[in-house]
Amino acid sequence: MARESYIRGAPPVLECTITHNPFKIMSTSRTIFIILILTVVTVFTSTKTAEGARTFFVFGDSLVDSGNNNYLPTTARADSPPYGIDYPTHRPTGRFSNGFNLPDLISQHIGSEPTLPYLSPQLTGQRLLIGANFASAGIGILNDTGFQFVGILRMFQQFALFQQYQGRLSAEVGAAQAQRVVNGALVLMTLGGNDFVNNYFLTPVSARSRQFTIPQYCRYLISEYRKILMRLYELGGRRVLVTGTGPLGCVPAQLATRSRNGECVAELQRAVQIFNPLLVQMIRDLNSQLGSDVFVAVNAFQMNMNFITNPQRFGFVTSKIACCGQGRFNGIGLCTVASNLCPNRDTYAFWDPYHPSERALGFIVRDIFSGTSDIMTPMNLSTIMAIDSNLY
Repeated sequence: MARESYIRGAPPVLECTITHNPFKIMSTSRTIFIILILTVVTVFTSTKTAEGARTFFVFGDSLVDSGNNNYLPTTARADSPPYGIDYPTHRPTGRFSNGFNLPDLISQHIGSEPTLPYLSPQLTGQRLLIGANFASAGIGILNDTGFQFVGILRMFQQFALFQQYQGRLSAEVGAAQAQRVVNGALVLMTLGGNDFVNNYFLTPVSARSRQFTIPQYCRYLISEYRKILMRLYELGGRRVLVTGTGPLGCVPAQLATRSRNGECVAELQRAVQIFNPLLVQMIRDLNSQLGSDVFVAVNAFQMNMNFITNPQRFGFVTSKIACCGQGRFNGIGLCTVASNLCPNRDTYAFWDPYHPSERALGFIVRDIFSGTSDIMTPMNLSTIMAIDSNLY
């Protein structure tokens, strides 16, 4: 259960009594007619405003955290410069990016406002209809992943907050409408990377690497991930993008510590290439069991490898060196004000030792929307939006 001190309760419901003056109400038929017309227009307008853009929920790790960790006692945070240097405010927001992150760019494509972190005090009232971001940097599929970061929101805690959100939404719009909003929402789930780099492959040796071989560990992760996805379905998720794990052996942090000459780390790449196909098959099996394409597998590995293997084709000068960092490939330690910082973030595929730059994320979102079935299984987001426009 999430720590009580970091979970905000639902705002109190305000009751007010309106006293009508019967003489004013009965003034003239013309006035009544005008009032009725204005009421209809107001209701229609507010309904269109509330329903015009699709609600969006986000769960997962630092790749999609929009600032929840700002409110938590953890070392996994991005709330200091130069993070956010290219964000519209040019200030750090808690996103592990130089600017927008993956959920932001998806929100832009679906015509929605960016989802606020659930722990943000600004997430109140009608803003709940936009959705919410529950992600927390450092977490993984397993509860023991990222233990070194201390006070992060693990998946069972993110789901507890999602239940709390639904209670708050019900108080705002009614239980029936809240259920429709949740069922009709788009959901993004991004997990798995930390289970490798911040668990199994921790140096010098980890408990999980003593317990499992890599293939055994991947199968174990998939079995636990299946439970997470089924829990999300129980909580109302009906259209969920599930991103596979990216090419972890090619990120600057791993090149700096494990690569001899800048080549991708074979052991990590092998682990990911075992995990991702198992994830796709698990999603196919789940959809078959549920009788609907609830879950959509996003081949983040291939989407990233496109610009990692041929950075110049995408306008990058490098896909090995992080824009912000220090040491080999700028892959050592954290991105801070004391780090090396590239002058033009748009020419770097990686912003920091682990996270793609905003521009690189733009290519990933393009593939999410229009990618073929080998990278978006069973369909891309453009197809999803077209199909679902007739349902919700």
